[in-house]
Amino acid sequence: MSSDPKLHVFEEVAKHNKTKDCWLVISGKVYDVTPFMDDHPGGDEVLLAATGKDATNDFEDIGHSDEAREMMDKYYIGEIDPATVPSKRPFSQPPQQSAAHSANKSPDFVIKILQFLVPLLILGLAFAVRHHTKEKSS
Repeated sequence: MSSDPKLHVFEEVAKHNKTKDCWLVISGKVYDVTPFMDDHPGGDEVLLAATGKDATNDFEDIGHSDEAREMMDKYYIGEIDPATVPSKRPFSQPPQQSAAHSANKSPDFVIKILQFLVPLLILGLAFAVRHHTKEKSS
């Protein structure tokens, strides 16, 4: 780590949110993890999901190894200016996800109905076949 770390503004760090340009804020430090995107055991999606926010809780919840924590040193590029970090990022679901979610409710309903009706139809068919074969043998 350098002796005089650069102070980064959160708004600027949040702009680095792509596979080819990915910065994370963890424990008040800024890391450029772009070179690590292909090597991250959880995949690049995990890292991309942690951009644009303080990723400390995400990082700590996983329970990273000591080796992973040591590896962070080579990606360190400075400190985050705490005055620029939003206190809480409001949750808002992207429109395409909410539309996809409501579109998924219909197939779920159909599957539940079929799970109920198909066994009833099979049972009814079995009784019909049994009844029909008893009539023929009599």
